[in-house]
Amino acid sequence: MEILGYVAALLIGLSLGLIGGGGSILTVPVLVYLIGLSPVISTAYSLFIVGLTSLVGSYKFYKKGLVSLKTAVAFGIPSIVAVYLTRRYIVPAIPHNIFAVGDLMVTKDLLLMLLFAGLMVFASISMIRKKKSPEAPVDENIDTAPEVARPNGFHPEPRFNYTGILAEGLVVGTLTGLVGAGGGFLIIPALVLFSKLDMKMAVGTSLLIIAAKSLLGFVGDIFNYQIDWLFLGIFSLISIAGIFVGSFVAEKIHAEKLKTAFGWFVLIMGLYIIGKELLF
Repeated sequence: MEILGYVAALLIGLSLGLIGGGGSILTVPVLVYLIGLSPVISTAYSLFIVGLTSLVGSYKFYKKGLVSLKTAVAFGIPSIVAVYLTRRYIVPAIPHNIFAVGDLMVTKDLLLMLLFAGLMVFASISMIRKKKSPEAPVDENIDTAPEVARPNGFHPEPRFNYTGILAEGLVVGTLTGLVGAGGGFLIIPALVLFSKLDMKMAVGTSLLIIAAKSLLGFVGDIFNYQIDWLFLGIFSLISIAGIFVGSFVAEKIHAEKLKTAFGWFVLIMGLYIIGKELLF
């Protein structure tokens, strides 16, 4: 099972390289069911793994001019604060036994796994749906010539809805702190709607935000748990290797079909976790 866990680490990075996201949603289940770690420590390790792999992915986008640093700061600050406070204070404060429903005792581990499974189901639906992601409105004053004709990969400057960005940043940061997932499927639509970024720029900027809030959120766990740095380093390096493999393969395979197939896989996994935690 542990060997399968390391193979899954490669698949997590492969997913990030192929479709620009989604892989992080599998990190906690892999750590819990294949590696055998507790849900609480798995969410902590997931923050580091997701943060490091996203940092590498964001650098690849940054070299192409597809990262808006201004947007990353505006969205990232509330998100980083929320994830750090959640990991540092809220998660440790949750009691081991929370409440009972008949014969079922809802424990801290059970609550985190059910919350994570619910997030997986929600994420899978956004991947499976054929509806196109909302594009930023086109400004008539901006040159609409093809991107190849624009100097230095020109992209319009972001225009902020600060209230929306603040609220979304706090919500995504809190969810990230609780379940250890990057939340790119929530961040990307927010950047398109509230910052008016185009999709490519939103994906690159999202990866940078995920990297910053995940890694800084993980700092809150260093004070609360004993960290196995050797395991964490090996698992993360395998995931990073998967990003480069995925980026290479992505040039030869239609990414939208992969995203849909991966969405169905995530949906099945989410429903399996709910059934396993409640029935077995």
